[in-house]
Amino acid sequence: MTIAIHRVTRLDLTVRPWRWTFADERRREIDAYFAAQRVKTPTLWNGCVLLGRNRRFDGGCFRADYFETDFASFLAWRDWGFPDKGVFNGFGMGALRGSDGQFVLGEMAATTANAGRVYFPAGMSDPCDIRDGKLDLASGIVREVGEETGLSRDLYRADPQWYCVDSGPSIAVIQLLDAGLPGEELRARIVRTLAAQPAPELSAIHLVRGRQDFTAEMPIYVTAFIEHVAAMAV
Repeated sequence: MTIAIHRVTRLDLTVRPWRWTFADERRREIDAYFAAQRVKTPTLWNGCVLLGRNRRFDGGCFRADYFETDFASFLAWRDWGFPDKGVFNGFGMGALRGSDGQFVLGEMAATTANAGRVYFPAGMSDPCDIRDGKLDLASGIVREVGEETGLSRDLYRADPQWYCVDSGPSIAVIQLLDAGLPGEELRARIVRTLAAQPAPELSAIHLVRGRQDFTAEMPIYVTAFIEHVAAMAV
């Protein structure tokens, strides 16, 4: 898989009404597939999500058009090998890094659509992050970090720049979050938070310094980002 990493200072993500032909033409197949997935994972919820199209990188800015669709259509598109190549899943991630240089990653719980995968706090782009017709990924990252880890905004400093890790069907829009606490202390705090939650999204917390800590459960956009940041520091 080819990966391109674009470092940008601005995001211009416009939300526009748009009919997705894939979702319209394959509605019955999609609904049947989602029903089958819910048998295996009853907690799956067919809510409204945002996907992107018309991506472009220019002048230090990532621009794209986003549209609303249902989670069932996204899931089928993803699991069926991304049949519509003009659409991509563009989502925000908060790359939480401890003061000792260790990145803090979460392992998704069995009740989620990505069970067992290990990555930074993240979530699908969501209509609740639309501000004046634009998708506000920064606010979504703050929300996801808080919901998944229990860490408050005052514990980390967000880098003003963004790393857009483009793998074709997905673009992980990653913001580096530097915490004032070392990785082990961050993990201990998060583990205590997860223990108090009735249905946590995360089942475990992993600390990663570099390639030696990578596992097969970490998506390529996560490992590519960590290697890119490490190379910049040399």
